[in-house]
Parts: sequence; structure tokens; C-alpha cells
Amino acid sequence: MPDTTTTTLPQRLAQMDGDRLRRYADNLAFYSGDQWSATNRRNDRRLVFNYAKAIVDKTTSYLMTGLNVAVDPAGDTPDAQARARAAERALAEVADQNQLDQLDFDTELDTAILGDGAYKVTWDAQERRVRVTAPDVQGLFAWWTGDDVSRVWRVCSRYTLDADSAGLLYGVKPRRAARLRTSAQQPGVEIVESWTADEFELWAEGARIDRRPNPYGFIPFVIYPNLREPKKFWGVSDLPPLREPVRELNRALSQLSMILELSGNPIAVLENVTESRDIAVQPGAVWELPERAKAYLLDLLQGGGVKLHADYVDVIYRTLHDLGEAPRTAFGDNHTGLSGVALNVELDPLLKKIARKRLIRSAAYRKRNEMVLRILEQYAKPAVSYAPYRSRAVWGAVLPLDRSRLVEDERVLVASGIHSRRRAADELGVEDPEAEFRRWLEEQSQAASSAADGHPVNSRT
Repeated sequence: MPDTTTTTLPQRLAQMDGDRLRRYADNLAFYSGDQWSATNRRNDRRLVFNYAKAIVDKTTSYLMTGLNVAVDPAGDTPDAQARARAAERALAEVADQNQLDQLDFDTELDTAILGDGAYKVTWDAQERRVRVTAPDVQGLFAWWTGDDVSRVWRVCSRYTLDADSAGLLYGVKPRRAARLRTSAQQPGVEIVESWTADEFELWAEGARIDRRPNPYGFIPFVIYPNLREPKKFWGVSDLPPLREPVRELNRALSQLSMILELSGNPIAVLENVTESRDIAVQPGAVWELPERAKAYLLDLLQGGGVKLHADYVDVIYRTLHDLGEAPRTAFGDNHTGLSGVALNVELDPLLKKIARKRLIRSAAYRKRNEMVLRILEQYAKPAVSYAPYRSRAVWGAVLPLDRSRLVEDERVLVASGIHSRRRAADELGVEDPEAEFRRWLEEQSQAASSAADGHPVNSRT
């Protein structure tokens, strides 16, 4: 263990979480197609059918369908309603400024691959707005209180800037050793940010260049797992269950491909022949053989051998979809025309997996929204208050819905007082229910004014 009394923070980070960082690198390589194990890399034919990437991408697309944010009022008073609507408008503006729809999808894909995701929420003093970014978790380090992994008391972010950016932002230059690198390896400056609720530190090239109170009063990072492992802070990637099936599928299909290629270019077998020259396997070829010699072509397809290989590939294929919790139907293979409850049952493994992920993501998005609103309260002009922060993630339906049936169900629920108009709009996937309701009120007001003036209302407008 390094002596923390003599080593600097960047030096300690270099000794931390080696297993986690190696796991990240392995997951990225596997997702990118490096899927052959070391023992099988000697084969000349190494086909890669990257089903791992296909399943991760498909699951992410299903997961992020129809994501919106809503803010619930803290009571029935007009003031509570106004605060909630103001908070919702502020979050929507921040989302537009930071293009959160694209950022959230990219971050989710990265989270599924690596096993962990993160957001950073800060105030941009130059542009006078909240900035939401997604730092690379390969450079993040976290400390928590005792055995409670939910109470993080410090987060460090390590990243590298090019020499020009480091000089412009922090006035530092690469070390001499870095400047002596070849032109193919551009020199960089290692930056380390250390955040606690009370203090912020900035390190560059191993030296601390800034130390001051935390301007926000909280750690501006949201770190969350892809899938939670009990009692663990760091999460689990989608890739481990897929590793062996994908590798075996690549091996089996490579072997089957080789058999088919050899069958198309058959092997000539000569019996009782001690010497052979100019034996060409081609149409019309004539061979001169000695007495009692025998010649024939080796038929690798004889006896249904290819079918055995194909059947084995199907077994691997089913195993891959089972362990990946992504039934073939999720890829559009619905020959039996399943719908409704039958389709739900068929896709139940995928739905359960997405439900587990959405529980984690909802908590992360609520925390991120709270940070955004708290920073706006500190820096926005004129001053505004959004507390209490009661935001929630509104998720779209994973499966196709009978929209006409859903509209009818919501109409009945609203009429009976079970659902509000706002809740019905959320269920129907309306992005901004409040704005839609205001437009409806305006139309009603215009229609009433036209009727009072004796002008007919054009139902097509």
C-alpha cells in the first residue's frame, strides 16, 4: 500500500481500481469485435459475427424509448403548481441547451458496455448556463462512507488535455518527458479534479494548482451502475453473459464456413499411389493412375454432416439470446404474428431487463435534475426557488401500443377522476403536457369568442 502521507493524489489514483479499469478495457475491446480467445487465434479463419454489439445496441434502443422528464407539484396550492411548472420549463431548457436526448443515448450505450455511467453538472460562467456532460468513467474514482456505498464523500476525475488546451485553461505545459515523445504521440497534460461537498482541488502534471471551497455545496457528479451487483458500488456490464456464447458462435460458424469452402474446392484422395504430379481438381481433368490405384474426391457433406453443424449453431444461437435476455422477436423475427399479451410474454425477458435498468436510471436522472435546479437557484438572475425537487423520469412504452385503445382507456380514467389530464398526456407520450394544455385552452377560448361573435368555427383549423 502506498504511503498516503508522502504520495500525491494523482500518484494514489495510479494505484487504484486496476481490476475495474482492466475490465472496462476488456469490455470495450469485446464490443468492438476482439472476440477470439488467445487459444483460438492461431486459426487462419477467424470470422466475427458481433452479436454482442447487436444485443447491446438493441437493448439500449428499447430502453431509451420515449424518455421525458416531469415535475410533480409539492401540493395543490397555486404556488406549488407554479413552482413545479417553472422547474419543468427550466429542466426542458437545460435539456435543449445540452442536447440531452443525444447525450443520454450515448451515455446509456457506454454504460451498457463498460458497466457504469456518469454525469457531471456544473455552471458555465462564460455562457451563463448549466452545463451537463458525461465524463468517461474510466477516469472516475469514488470514495464512500464505511459500508454504505450510497454515501459518496469524494469523487476524483482524471483526464488528459492536449498541450494547447491545458495552457489556455490552466496555464500549464506538458512535462519535458512528454514533450520528447514522437509526433505520433502528441504530448498531453494529465488533469485531476478532486471534489468533496466542501472543497475542490485541481491537479495538473502531478502538482496541485488550485484549492478552494466547493462553489456548489455538493459533489457535482452522478455515478450509477448499469446493473447493480448487491453491496457493490460499481456495476456490471451487459457483456459478461454474452462472452462464451459469442465466442463459440464465431468458432462454430468459422468451422462451418471452412467445411463449405473445402466442399466447393474438394480434396483429391489417391490410394495405392506413391507419387503424384499435376493432379488438378477441375471439370474435364484426366488422371493417369497405376494399376490397382484408386482416386476419388473427399465429400465433406456426405452423411448430413453440415446439418449437424447447423443444428449446433442454432443451439448456440438460442443460448445467446437467452443469456442476453433479448429474444429473437426483439429483432423483428415475429413469424407467428404475435401481439398483445402473447407478444408481452415472448419479450418478457427483455422487458424485465429494461425494468431493472430503468429503476437505476430513474434515480440517476432525479439526482441530476436536482443538481440542475440547485445550480440554477445559485446562479440564475433573477433569483428563483424550485425546492422541493420532485422530478421523475417518464418512460415510453417498450412495445408497440394500440394507441386508439390507450386513448379510450385514458379518456375513461380522466372522466372518472382516476387520472388527471396531465397524467393521461404522460401516458400517451406527450413531450410537454403543460404547453399542450395551454394550446388547448387557447383554442377553446378562440372557439368561444368566435361563437359569441356569431362566426362559425372551422373544425379543420
